[in-house]
Amino acid sequence: MTKPLEGVKIIDFTHVQAGPACTQLLAWFGADVIKVERPGSGDVTRNQLRDIPDADALYFTMLNSNKKSLTLDTKKPEGKEVLEKLIRESDVLVENFGPGALDRMGFSWERLNELNPKMIVASVKGFSDGHHYDDLKVYENVAQCAGGAASTTGFWDGPPTISAAALGDSNTGMHLAIGILTALLGRDKTGKGQKVAVSMQDSVLNLCRVKLRDQQRLERVGYLEEYPQYPHGEFSDVVPRGGNAGGGGQPGWVLKCKGWETDPNAYIYFTIQGHAWEPICKALGKPEWINDPAYKTAEARQPHIFEIFGTIEAWLSDKTKFEAVDILRKFDIPCAPVLTMKELANDPSLRASGTIVEVPHKKRGSYLTVGSPIKFSDMKPEVTASPLLGEHTDEVLAGLGYSKQDIFNLREIKAV
Repeated sequence: MTKPLEGVKIIDFTHVQAGPACTQLLAWFGADVIKVERPGSGDVTRNQLRDIPDADALYFTMLNSNKKSLTLDTKKPEGKEVLEKLIRESDVLVENFGPGALDRMGFSWERLNELNPKMIVASVKGFSDGHHYDDLKVYENVAQCAGGAASTTGFWDGPPTISAAALGDSNTGMHLAIGILTALLGRDKTGKGQKVAVSMQDSVLNLCRVKLRDQQRLERVGYLEEYPQYPHGEFSDVVPRGGNAGGGGQPGWVLKCKGWETDPNAYIYFTIQGHAWEPICKALGKPEWINDPAYKTAEARQPHIFEIFGTIEAWLSDKTKFEAVDILRKFDIPCAPVLTMKELANDPSLRASGTIVEVPHKKRGSYLTVGSPIKFSDMKPEVTASPLLGEHTDEVLAGLGYSKQDIFNLREIKAV
C-alpha cells in the first residue's frame, strides 16, 4: 500500500523526545526519515534508563520506530560534505538543538536555503524567538511550568503538580508535525521552503486554553462556578488548582470503587452532565432526585456537589471499577475506569486497533510500544523496530552516490 508521505525525505537531527516524536509520526505515515547521530554514541536516550545491558533503552526504541540511522561526524569536513549532499536531496530537516547550534555547525538558514531552496527547516524550541527566556534550556517539566499547566494542576492545598503526560515533549512534537505538513503543502503552491518552529511553552499553553478562558472569566466575575472552591471557598485573582474537577464546565470527580483500600487505582472518573442528570438518578436508584429543587439544576447541585459524590461513592462501594462502568455506560453517563499502564498494555482492544503494538527488535527481542493514535480508513500504519546505531549508514551513503571505497575511507577517518 502506498503511504501518503512516501517520497518525502526527512533529515532527523533530533534527540530525546519532542523532536523524535515528531519524526516518528511522519515515518509511520511513509516519510523516509534518516536519523543523523554521532558515531559511537548516538541519541542520548539509547543509554538512558536501560533495562537490558548493551541494548537500546526503551526510551529510544519507543520514539524512533520506522527510521534509518546514519552516523555522521559533522565536525569533520568529510562529514559536512555528506550532510550537504543529503540536504540537497531532502525535503525537511528537523532539529531540536540549543539556540544557534546549527549556525555554529555552518548550516545557518541562509546556508541551508542556498543548498536547497525547497528545504523546510523545522525546529523545536523551549521558548519562541524573541522571548526573554529564549536562551533557557527546557525539559518536559520546565515546559509544563512555563506553559501554565503546573499552576492549574493538583489540589488547592498543595503545590503545583506536573502531569505524567508529555505535554512539553511529545505534544510539541505533534504540533511540529502539523507545521511540517502545512509547510509541505505550502511548498506545493509556492515552490519555496521555509522555517517552521514550535516552542514547548507555546505547545503546553495551547493545551491549557480552557484555563486561559477561566482566567478571563475569573477577572470578570470573581469566581468560577464549576470549580470545587465555589460557592463555599474563596478565589484569588488567578485560576486555582481544581483537583479532579472537570475542565469543561461539567462537575466531575475521581471516586472510590470496591477494593480501593488495597488497590490505589480502584477508582472511576464520574461526570455529572446536565442532560445526564435523570439517567444518573435512575442508575443510582435515586429517582426522587430528578425533580427535587435541591438537585434538579446544576446551580442547585453545586453547593452540595461533594455530598452527591459521596452518595455515588456509597453506590460504588460493592462494585469494581469495571463493573461500575459497565452499568453506567448503559445509562449513557460519561465515566471511565482509572486504568493502569499494565491494564492498558494488556488491553485487547488497544492491541487490535494498533494503538499498542508488539515489535520485534534485533537486540531486545520483542517490546511494546505505541502505534499511531490517528486512524485512517484506507491505511493502517505499520510500526517497525527502531534502528541500531548506524545501521543504515552504508545504505544512505550509497544512495548519495558514494562508492564502497568512498564509504570505507569515510569509516577509516571516522567521519561516519
